[in-house]
Amino acid sequence: MEIKTISTANDISVCKDIILAFRTNLKEEGYEQAITHMIKNESLHIDYVYDPEHRKAAAFVGYRYMCMLRTGPIIYIDDLYTDPAYRGKGCGAALLAHVKRKGIEKGMKAVHLDSGFPLHPAHRLYLKSGFDLACHHFALTLA
Repeated sequence: MEIKTISTANDISVCKDIILAFRTNLKEEGYEQAITHMIKNESLHIDYVYDPEHRKAAAFVGYRYMCMLRTGPIIYIDDLYTDPAYRGKGCGAALLAHVKRKGIEKGMKAVHLDSGFPLHPAHRLYLKSGFDLACHHFALTLA
């Protein structure tokens, strides 16, 4: 399973369909500019499982290196998504293991992520991958 990092406009294009399928709030118009901005200015990293046969991304993970007072240096996973046609083939587990390796290489203390309550298959993957259910996440919508 080949894991690549978005580093070119072509990579952004290869990941367009899968990112737009998962993050429906994003629009096709302006997609490339939004991704480029987040990578350059907001410390976003996006790695993806590449399917060379179909020349597209089968799954992707978006994450950031950060340091918080309560945790110290961590990787925070913003997004993890596998195209439904590729589920059950180990893409999500491979991406989680990939991010864990990157965290170890960079001296991070942990990997954190949030997940919606109804996403039970994802929760099973996280628990199987060694994650603990550590807290509840609260949000206050401002607009």
